[in-house]
Amino acid sequence: MNPVTSDELVHLLDQALPQTQCTRCGYPDCHSYAHAIARGEAEINQCPPGGAEGIARLAALTGRAAPALNPEHGVEGPLRLAVIDEDWCIGCTLCIKACPVDAIIGSNKVMHVVIDDACTGCELCIPVCPVDCISLKDLTPGRSGWVAWSQAQADQARQRYRAHEIRVVRAQEANEARLEAKAEHKLAHLEEESRLTDPVQLDRKRAVIEAALARARAKRGA
Repeated sequence: MNPVTSDELVHLLDQALPQTQCTRCGYPDCHSYAHAIARGEAEINQCPPGGAEGIARLAALTGRAAPALNPEHGVEGPLRLAVIDEDWCIGCTLCIKACPVDAIIGSNKVMHVVIDDACTGCELCIPVCPVDCISLKDLTPGRSGWVAWSQAQADQARQRYRAHEIRVVRAQEANEARLEAKAEHKLAHLEEESRLTDPVQLDRKRAVIEAALARARAKRGA
């Protein structure tokens, strides 16, 4: 049997992770952690949601020994669900932005709601809430790690996270395009729309706008 390539190993390691995207491993997402393991930059005992079973899976794939979960990254526990107290929620949207799988819906100044089946219990919405209206409910008391988390749930979380990443990138690109269009309009109509009348000040402002546009175009072309 041919040995697996580095890309294949990353894929297998990623499949062995629960996809909660909680960042407790020290990496921005499960796929990044899989990359770090494959490169030998991370230990296999840094994923609390995967627990002991998760460590055993990673050990089997890497050929490493299976140590106990590193407590610096947290403890193994049950699957949890974020619950928003509607009496306290102020609709700030910070939890929506923090959720890696788009499991929270709502809009500005409107009470937010958690999509129960999509929530991974990652806890990332907890620290950003300014009014402390989010709590965690244990869904699988007595069951933790992969005993509490199915492969189907992990696959769904991975898909939702990828969709979230695409949405965030597209939203950022759209916002940058809007800002660039405004800057171009302002540059084209600077003299007629500006309150400044001094030619020196107008030239200085024109130079600032042109420099900002140049940076934006360079970033887009990088």
